[in-house]
Amino acid sequence: MSRINTVTHETANSEQKALFDAIQSQLGMVPNFLKVFANSPAALRAFLGLHGIANEGGLEPQTRERIALGLAQQNSCEYCLSAHTAIGRKAGLTDAEIKANRAGTSQDEKAAVAVRFARSLVENMGEVTTAEITEARNAGYSDGEIVEIITHVGMNVLTNMIGKASRVEIDFPKVALKVAA
Repeated sequence: MSRINTVTHETANSEQKALFDAIQSQLGMVPNFLKVFANSPAALRAFLGLHGIANEGGLEPQTRERIALGLAQQNSCEYCLSAHTAIGRKAGLTDAEIKANRAGTSQDEKAAVAVRFARSLVENMGEVTTAEITEARNAGYSDGEIVEIITHVGMNVLTNMIGKASRVEIDFPKVALKVAA
């Protein structure tokens, strides 16, 4: 049971209902973590705005999911790991790729750099090395895409925190945190 109220369509006020209706029309569902965000319509709008802007960038959808998977595992967020496993599969990631992402890498050489960089940002609270920035550039990421990776890290850390702090009920096929050997 969630430690923070999960707003439902039945308990939502008019502003929350309007936000839920917009989410429902785009996703076909309103994930539980967004129902937690809905306790503050301002916070939900901010997250949705950041999410929309971040997804307009140059990073491939698969790489965005790879980053999300790597961070969900690193930050021990079972909700986000479950959600991004499902979303990653829909984006075309294989089970082997998802396992690699959870371990902090990728089967795709360029994407492996992005996942490692993202995890280093979290591990080092942003204090990455010049060598890590250079590695990202050498892998083919522009400065704009490097900023997008950083943006996705911030967004994923936010959702990991919501998932963990609230202990929101997982409404995706549940995936355990421990990586299979």
